[in-house]
Amino acid sequence: KKFGFSCTTTDTNGLLNDPDINTVIIITRHNTHASLTCQALDAGKHVFVEKPLCLTLEELLEIERCYNEAAKNGLLLMVGFNRRFSPHIQKIKELLASTREPKSFIMTINAGSIPEEHWIQDPRVGGGRIIGEACHFIDLLRFLAGTRISEATILGLEKGLGDTVSIQLKFKDGSIGTIHYFANGSKRFPKERLEVFVAGRILQLNNFRSLKGFGWPGFKKMNLLRQDKGQKECAAAFIKAIREGLPSPIPFDELVEVSRITIELSQAEGLI
Repeated sequence: KKFGFSCTTTDTNGLLNDPDINTVIIITRHNTHASLTCQALDAGKHVFVEKPLCLTLEELLEIERCYNEAAKNGLLLMVGFNRRFSPHIQKIKELLASTREPKSFIMTINAGSIPEEHWIQDPRVGGGRIIGEACHFIDLLRFLAGTRISEATILGLEKGLGDTVSIQLKFKDGSIGTIHYFANGSKRFPKERLEVFVAGRILQLNNFRSLKGFGWPGFKKMNLLRQDKGQKECAAAFIKAIREGLPSPIPFDELVEVSRITIELSQAEGLI
């Protein structure tokens, strides 16, 4: 009633076989994303799947196969990497376009703790928090760098649940990025902060509410009345692409790249 849905059902096959439905949104638990994505693509539907796209490299290969067939019929596949669509990130991308110098990124996430018994911590169901959430920030730096990731490494605390880690990325243009994904901090500290160093200038984004520029000609700050991580813009871009026959807002090869690297990092840290 709240959101105006015309019907609800547990009949997944009925939904996928309904000729009046052209798009499927997958927001189930993580271990079902890959199979439902492939089923929906095979059924001729556009697909928006919440992150992560999948939990294993084998699932990723199967999704690639399904998508390559579906793309021949103009179907789109989108993952909910919303942060790249936020107003602040779009502004950062615009500012970075003015220089070709390699960039240094520092992304700090005060993720907070989640109990070990929570489903997202189960490697078979949630895949752990690196696959389940840190993928957001790998995608974000990949978007801002604008080039492929050439190297990726991870270091984690010896104790804990494997959700306090530092990820190092190197990009093909020489840019570098560090993602500090920490679950051992205080709730009183802001959750997300991004800093970009390039060509004698700095950009600092605080919790998707305020952006400050240091040394940027013509730009000092951009503040919002409320936090905006780009969720609405992400969904709107996907819908627009379907309605107007446009390419997917996030190229498929970037979705595969980010998913593969995230899974490989989790494997390297022994999380899956």
